[in-house]
Amino acid sequence: MSDFKIEPGHRITRLPPYLFAQLNALKLAKRQAGADIIDLGMGNPSDSAPQIVIDKLCEAAKDPRNHRYSASRGIKGLRNEMAKKYAHLWNVELDPEKEVLACIGSKEGFSHMCLAMLGAGDTAIVSDPAFPIHNYAVALAGANVISVPLGCDHKFIDNIAMVCENLYPKPKLLILNYPHNPTAMTVDEGFFEPVVDVARRFGIAVIHDFAYGETCFDGYKAPSFLSTKGAKDVGVEFTTLSKPYNMAGFRIGFAAGNRDMINYLATIKSYYDYGIFQAVQIAGIIAMRHCDGDIVAQNKKYQLRRDVVCDGLTRLGWEVPKPRASMFVWAKIPQEHLKGKGTIDYAMDLMENAEVSVAPGRAFGENGEGCVRIALVENEQRLRQAVRNISRFVKERPIRKVKQ
Repeated sequence: MSDFKIEPGHRITRLPPYLFAQLNALKLAKRQAGADIIDLGMGNPSDSAPQIVIDKLCEAAKDPRNHRYSASRGIKGLRNEMAKKYAHLWNVELDPEKEVLACIGSKEGFSHMCLAMLGAGDTAIVSDPAFPIHNYAVALAGANVISVPLGCDHKFIDNIAMVCENLYPKPKLLILNYPHNPTAMTVDEGFFEPVVDVARRFGIAVIHDFAYGETCFDGYKAPSFLSTKGAKDVGVEFTTLSKPYNMAGFRIGFAAGNRDMINYLATIKSYYDYGIFQAVQIAGIIAMRHCDGDIVAQNKKYQLRRDVVCDGLTRLGWEVPKPRASMFVWAKIPQEHLKGKGTIDYAMDLMENAEVSVAPGRAFGENGEGCVRIALVENEQRLRQAVRNISRFVKERPIRKVKQ
């Protein structure tokens, strides 16, 4: 056995431990042993993309003209459709040539934007809890994260301003995400106005992750960051076709907004990739042109699933507010159920004994401890079964009585 060891680059060694790895290993082992794991841990849509999109993809894939390298920024028709969507839904005017760019999924675009904007010695402000890539992309760019407890009010904005006032050198980037993943927290019209003010005052750029902007319930309409006056002067917004159209595997996302930031991202991407397979881009055009009704139908499905999970877990004594958006439920577990365990260990217990996989809140940051994220990716029957399995697990574990 050789003693020779190949060491990774500093970007790898700077990454924090991937807290889902242990859960994923257990899930694989359980399934290989024949267990029927109800997987609510990953936000991976299980419903089909619209048939018209699938048909167009198949048709376009047969055309040899689409087999060549495509445009790194995305083909013109695709960027035009996203600009039209912004004008229609959020009253935002975008120049599709200079203010819209197609990404290989919003996660890729976000990561490369961080690489374009950040380097050693730079800092980015990120909420806690947060979607993991919001932290990891900053680390991969060689920069540092300043965590601010998540909020959706003026206190949250004041905390950001306080960091900007007291940190030297000043933070370079502010990363926001509403509707939020993992907590499903939402904001209302007007929230982004003081965000733009803070960005201007301290010279900090803004990235808003708007992946769940069209996945809304109960009449709620998520506001776009770009609909705020002056937003395009200070930042960009990322959207995706993954969630509204069930096209997660197609990998089509968009960056829109500030021309300089879009150009920085385009420069990075020109070195890294040749764009999305053109047949997929053509399918994306069809989705945005013809499938608004599919978004409405899908949101109704998510709303029904949300109600099944929230009502069921509330009966168990869990604190489960019904979210107005996203495809997740953020549930706070009673301390007497946790029995002193952290949510990572509790999630392992749920998979081992209840055959239900959930995402532990601690995997999204220190402030996520005590909660779990449940993805609404299974049908209502499977979700009811998951609640029954969790209920059985809770009842079979004696609960310590709290002294009065």
